[in-house]
Amino acid sequence: MEIQERIKMMGLIPVVVIDNAQDAVPLANALCGGRLPCAEITFRTEAAEQSIRAIRTSFPDMLVGAGTVLTAAQVDRACDAGAQFIVSPGLNPQTVEYCLKKNIPIFPGISSASDIEIALSLGITTVKFFPAEQAGGLPLIQALASPFPQIRFIPTGGITRTNLAAYLSYEKVIGCGGSWLVKSDMIRAQRFDDIRAAADDACNIVAACRSGKTKP
Repeated sequence: MEIQERIKMMGLIPVVVIDNAQDAVPLANALCGGRLPCAEITFRTEAAEQSIRAIRTSFPDMLVGAGTVLTAAQVDRACDAGAQFIVSPGLNPQTVEYCLKKNIPIFPGISSASDIEIALSLGITTVKFFPAEQAGGLPLIQALASPFPQIRFIPTGGITRTNLAAYLSYEKVIGCGGSWLVKSDMIRAQRFDDIRAAADDACNIVAACRSGKTKP
């Protein structure tokens, strides 16, 4: 199954900042226990690379990507650790082309029509919409989708359990990136039961939305 299809099936990618790699496996266990076997480990800390490796070793069936990837060197580090996809906050053509040459799925960040035109010129049709709420939210996604019907979006930034269903109700959104599920202070405090509960709750929202029981 392609990465995009797995993301669409789950509907949500927990966006994670890990300060201590020792917390990676307990975190992954909590997410899997909450029916959300997926994580985007951001390259904002020195623990990112080791955390990805630890999770992929202990949970080989879990979908793990690397986020906040800015350079080709970070792409190599992430993929060597086992990352299955790359996410960047913006659209750097050099990074995108590097990933494509290595056959690594990448979801670059966009927030405008010009960004989308660049993405399409590089052969990218699934993009991260960032920062989602601050950039204009679902209305802007819908406006951008009109002239670019081939584009699919992964909104990230300001997504919460309150607005998740509204985003997922739009057919051009394959999934959302969410940091509210795994806040850094929750990890530091070892509140893995809370993370598991949050993941389970989010999965219920996704299921309700997919079944048509939840409307925006």
